[in-house]
Amino acid sequence: MSRAITTADKKPSPRPDVNGGHTLSMYVNNQPGVLMRICQIFSRRAYNIDSLVVSQGRDPRFSRLTLGISGDPAGLPQIILQCDKLVDVIHCFEHTPDNTVVRELALIKVKSDNAERRTEILQIVEHFGGKTVDFTESSVVIRIEGASDKVDASIRLLNNYEIVETVRTGKVVMARGEQST
Repeated sequence: MSRAITTADKKPSPRPDVNGGHTLSMYVNNQPGVLMRICQIFSRRAYNIDSLVVSQGRDPRFSRLTLGISGDPAGLPQIILQCDKLVDVIHCFEHTPDNTVVRELALIKVKSDNAERRTEILQIVEHFGGKTVDFTESSVVIRIEGASDKVDASIRLLNNYEIVETVRTGKVVMARGEQST
């Protein structure tokens, strides 16, 4: 039986500065192949998709895509134009932090095999307004939600303990006020 790979075996490389990247929101036809055609545009322009969240819109014929991307800023206007030209893309917007609400969710499994360690971990969770969603004698699964920098900060502190596994949703974005997302 093979052993699961943990962060003790290989520390993940640091996340790219997603906050310094760009966030795009697209409203698209809910059809097979749409995401593939969008990804090809980013690949041709040497952009990396750092996070991707897709969900059905209020109308089931459409989906909302939120992409956290990084690459040469000079190529971004062209990417937006090319995405807008795709038949299945209704609209594509770049969002900035000042005109949006951005949230992310992370589930973090941390080894906690003694009472002192568990208490310290729970203090970190409380500080970040997180919740424990699973608790065993040997580990705790934590849910942290909020702005990406808050999630990043909580993971940095929890790195002082043995993180077994981390799963993140990626950014979800909504425009403030009357502006459409």
